[in-house]
Amino acid sequence: MAKKENKPKVIEIVNRKAEYQFQFVSQIEAGILLTGTEVKSIRAGHANLKEAFCFFKKGELFIKNMFIAEYKFGSYNNHETRRLRKLLLKKGELKKINRRVTEKGFSVIPYRLYFSERGFVKIEVALAQGKRQYDKRNSIKERENKRNLDRLKKINY
Repeated sequence: MAKKENKPKVIEIVNRKAEYQFQFVSQIEAGILLTGTEVKSIRAGHANLKEAFCFFKKGELFIKNMFIAEYKFGSYNNHETRRLRKLLLKKGELKKINRRVTEKGFSVIPYRLYFSERGFVKIEVALAQGKRQYDKRNSIKERENKRNLDRLKKINY
């Protein structure tokens, strides 16, 4: 009798709204400083990046308003849901990002939260510029055109 392979469930939390509101210039993978109950809650898929943003404080990068629900089985050791969390990057990367952020119109946006192959929680942050209204309209138009083409292909085959 063949054994079933237990593949781990892939946890990936994506901020889709960020892709619509911002134009990504570059993306960087960063570690994040978490407590045990936060990691367990993320493994259960109870996290949200919608209102999260990154900022620099004394040369270090922090993420604020990232929602991680309290762990269901946590005791008095449970964490605050929207606490300030430090992002772990090398000094050179931090300086490079900080230089770009001080330029007009650039900001650091948390885009994707996931587990690495080694089991660590990683967050993908993007150096981004805000889109103007007409850029957003173009994004919507491209998405609708792609959807229509896919429908036509599906009908023809």
